[in-house]
Amino acid sequence: MKIRPYIPSDQAAVLQLFDGNTPQYFDETERAGLVHYLENETEDYFVVEGEGQIVGAGGINYEPQSKAAVISWDIIKPTEHGKGIGRKLTQHRIQHINTKADIEKIIVRTSQHTDKFYEKMGFKLLKVEKDYWAKGFDLYEMEQANISL
Repeated sequence: MKIRPYIPSDQAAVLQLFDGNTPQYFDETERAGLVHYLENETEDYFVVEGEGQIVGAGGINYEPQSKAAVISWDIIKPTEHGKGIGRKLTQHRIQHINTKADIEKIIVRTSQHTDKFYEKMGFKLLKVEKDYWAKGFDLYEMEQANISL
């Protein structure tokens, strides 16, 4: 397994990951937002390669005014769930964030479908907002102090 920076030619593979996780983890209406993100808003985005294919992806965006890093658009190939790929990708990003002296906290904005994963990674729930992402997909905003895992 190799984690590397995202390049634009990875877009189709990342969208396949998204499609494979819809409707269990994402609503189909969120796909356009992912395309926009990949084309316009990536700051640090990574892909996970395994056996010659992309099996995971996830990014980081920065909010300098609040000294925060925001973990964004985590997607793991459905057949690879539960194999530690999401944990390794999250740890990789936390280590990357920890190299930045001006970041004091890490935020993840997820849903009720993956909040327990982030809880196990040391994130604490800040707030819940019903039907935020789409109907049946609530916002779970979570935070972790900038510490190493």
